[in-house]
Amino acid sequence: MSITKQARRLMKLLPEWAWNYKQRQPIATYNPARSEEGREEVEHPVYTVFDYNSTYFEERKLLNEAACKPYRENGRVTWINIDGLNKKEVEKLCAHYEVHPLIVDDILSVGQRPKMDEIGNIIYCLLPMIYFNDSTGAVETEQVSIVLGNGFLLSFQEDASRDVFDPVRDRLRSSNARLREGTADYLCYNLIDVIVDSYFGIIDKINDRIEQLEDLILLNKNIDYFSSISIMRREVMLLRRSIGPVRELINGFLRSDNKLLDDKHDKFYKDVYDHIIQANEYVEAHREMLMNLQDLYMNRVNLRMNEVMKIFTMVALLLAPATVIGGIFGMNFDVIPFTHQKMGFYISVSLMFVIPIFMLIYFKRKGWF
Repeated sequence: MSITKQARRLMKLLPEWAWNYKQRQPIATYNPARSEEGREEVEHPVYTVFDYNSTYFEERKLLNEAACKPYRENGRVTWINIDGLNKKEVEKLCAHYEVHPLIVDDILSVGQRPKMDEIGNIIYCLLPMIYFNDSTGAVETEQVSIVLGNGFLLSFQEDASRDVFDPVRDRLRSSNARLREGTADYLCYNLIDVIVDSYFGIIDKINDRIEQLEDLILLNKNIDYFSSISIMRREVMLLRRSIGPVRELINGFLRSDNKLLDDKHDKFYKDVYDHIIQANEYVEAHREMLMNLQDLYMNRVNLRMNEVMKIFTMVALLLAPATVIGGIFGMNFDVIPFTHQKMGFYISVSLMFVIPIFMLIYFKRKGWF
């Protein structure tokens, strides 16, 4: 691609980048200590039930937690997805499904580090869903809590307006889907798998932004991109803090000997483990790219400063002969050569111009400009 075509392409990207930068909101930090005060309690959570086996399937929206109680221990696999957190309803639902109070506290305390716990006959895992806000260009996270029990799975989400579970829902609606024949822990694997797969879409968008920013830095010398680089580094660090601990979570499933987990599903969790390692490697690569990009930007700033200083130095050197000559003939002495000569003034002015000309010729031959 020629320089002209590349410049035209990047000039089209520049307004988009500038608009996204202006619209960008402060990035929410992934705070492990964020408690119940850090979330917005939903007055009426949305309950969605998928109750199924190889020959039966039911999908239904429920009004409250009480309507979920009949689905426990019905001989089928039951997935109850709760969109929005309401403390009283979460506590009632978890009490009916015999979920330990410590797990309930983790569900309600959003913004925690991804983890996997086993308490009694319950397996609990917590991991982030990550989104890319196209309107602000920022990375946003949402905590998802998954409670796996004997024949049931409960999933709790902060935000009722979005998630990444549609591929799993579509599989369940298909009568010949393999998922319909699986157990609750196989459903758990599928949910974790689609969450981890969604990370790669976010990583790809971040990679595109970094490449665009790099091209803009190379072609636009006079624009300040330091703040843009800093914002991108914060987003990558948010990804790193969110995705990194998920590897330990998956490893917990692989090491567990809990009866709720079928050994034949280990190969699926190993596949997810490989994916999360790959995602972590991409995030680390992007972090290094941004560090190199910051170094590149600072080097270009220093180079531009050196060019400016070179011009100032050259101007000062060219003015030096005139300053010296003017200083000599301006001294307060009675006898100064050429002072009373008719051509003295013209000779001194000529020297002020001729000497800088020879200096310019000398600088040019030396390749100093």
